[in-house]
Amino acid sequence: MKIDLTETTSSKINQALVSARRAIGTPAIGMVLTLVIVTDEENAYDALKSAGDASREHPSRIIAVIKRVSRSPRSRRDARLDAEVRVGSDAGTGETVVLRLHGELANHAQSVVLPLLLPDAPVVVWWPEGAPEDPAKDPLGALAQRRITDAYSAENPGDELAVRARSYSPGDTDLSWTRITPWRSMLAAALDQQQVEVVSATVEGESENPSCELLAMWLADRLKVPVERTQSGGPGLTAVRMQTRNGVIVLDRPDGSLATLSMQGQPDRAVALKRRDTAELLAEELRRLDPDNTYEATVKFGVEKLGGPAEPKPAEPAPAAAPAAAKKTAAKKAAAK
Repeated sequence: MKIDLTETTSSKINQALVSARRAIGTPAIGMVLTLVIVTDEENAYDALKSAGDASREHPSRIIAVIKRVSRSPRSRRDARLDAEVRVGSDAGTGETVVLRLHGELANHAQSVVLPLLLPDAPVVVWWPEGAPEDPAKDPLGALAQRRITDAYSAENPGDELAVRARSYSPGDTDLSWTRITPWRSMLAAALDQQQVEVVSATVEGESENPSCELLAMWLADRLKVPVERTQSGGPGLTAVRMQTRNGVIVLDRPDGSLATLSMQGQPDRAVALKRRDTAELLAEELRRLDPDNTYEATVKFGVEKLGGPAEPKPAEPAPAAAPAAAKKTAAKKAAAK
């Protein structure tokens, strides 16, 4: 069921949600969180589709915020809110509200979204692309317990990871980190099977792929060994090689679907390691709402290697200030004598 509202308000949107639930015979609310998507018209369809698929595992109210900033000098007069309410089969297992903010209203999205949040339920904000430099200080990000970005969608993923490291706040995460969860699990399981010391490692993957960079940082941080980053034709992350004193442990995925795990003294094993779509990545992130300390340690460990600009240091007081004050005090004493 879909309801279109033009030049509306948050109160009217809430009334439309209640009316739509009653019309389809489900007046009760069985949703576990509110997912706010900040996107544009070009990416709204894909983002809503992924969120709808993820809601089958996590029933939620999905609020898509699409900002349409007017270039007219009279943008304040052009400010208005248009909305689309979807309930039932058109919204997965929850509810979907698409907000289009025009003019000056686009700069105050939080005032529109706040009345639409589910009471006593966690809030997650997701930027499919174009995330702010500091998500926690963003007006919409400040409403959330969990903030999801995606460095892969940035023009320069390496610099984007450096920005994420400098602005990290508990609750931040990135889908580039989520993409390597199966890789980290397989590598950790391989080292559990063979109690050997790793002396070096190599991560092979596409150039400018943030997931490859994060996996290399994670290995270097956890194993305390040098990690070499090499390039391949992809797709994505293709291989990890860990050199041990007993031989090489190799996890190789040349086709983006099936991987081979090779260890010294054991037969090669085929491992299902397919590249996951955005809906699966989003569903994984919605399973946990606590801070990801491993992600924080990893992204901060490798920020210097990515070549991001360092944080500005506070200005030091001018050295001439102290002598000038001393001369002034001495002059006062001489006048008193």
